[in-house]
Amino acid sequence: MTGVPASAAGGSGAKPVRGGKLGTAAVNQASLWNIANILTMLRLLLVPVFVLLLLHNGGDDPVWRAFAWAAFAVAMITDVFDGHLARTYNLVTDFGKIADPIADKAIMGAALICLSSLGDLPWWITGVILARELGITLMRFWVIRHAVIPASRGGKIKTLAQGTAAGMYVLVLTGPLATMRFWVMMAAVVLTVATGLDYVRQAVVLRRRGLATERAAAGHAGVAGGSHVAGGADIASGSDVVGATGDARTTADARGAAEAER
Repeated sequence: MTGVPASAAGGSGAKPVRGGKLGTAAVNQASLWNIANILTMLRLLLVPVFVLLLLHNGGDDPVWRAFAWAAFAVAMITDVFDGHLARTYNLVTDFGKIADPIADKAIMGAALICLSSLGDLPWWITGVILARELGITLMRFWVIRHAVIPASRGGKIKTLAQGTAAGMYVLVLTGPLATMRFWVMMAAVVLTVATGLDYVRQAVVLRRRGLATERAAAGHAGVAGGSHVAGGADIASGSDVVGATGDARTTADARGAAEAER
């Protein structure tokens, strides 16, 4: 024993973990430059690259559109891997929580808007998908004080369907494949609307539950505060009674002394 506390020696007092896994996870969690965040930043950088490739030569060159599809495919793949790596190896950071959904919506929004501007995709489809994504994002902030809306299996399938359909529209397809991509996009739109409505339901339920919990906590706090006030009043009134009794006794003693002197 050295007599020096763990905190003074630079330690936390916690028992070391074999293999240093806990220390490694803590360092990775605190580090901005981990593999999950690097993949997210790569996806953000791919957005302008994808747009330039897709719109090159007026957006009619099949070769450049194939390059654009490759950039889009890499971006969508990184979307799968960065989240998996962050959860598996405890690489979740505040930057990742903010940048990851922004990168997801940026690459998909860029694809839909560019395709609609080129006349390949109806604007109403782009409007429905973007309105849903923006609305759900705002709704998450609406209920974040009460709870976090988890990503559902339907939402993941929706993302896969959107990415597949948008990728098929980026490529110059003809014949049966061109017909198939339309129906894939329709399926993506249906999933987009259905999962959006489910998120709305979850948000309303979570908000009501959170508000009910807050009201119940406030009620308990009020009852506890009232009990303390009542107890203080009882003590104060008891003190007044004792004081009044003491004053009466003092007055009676004074009168008795005066009468004895007489």
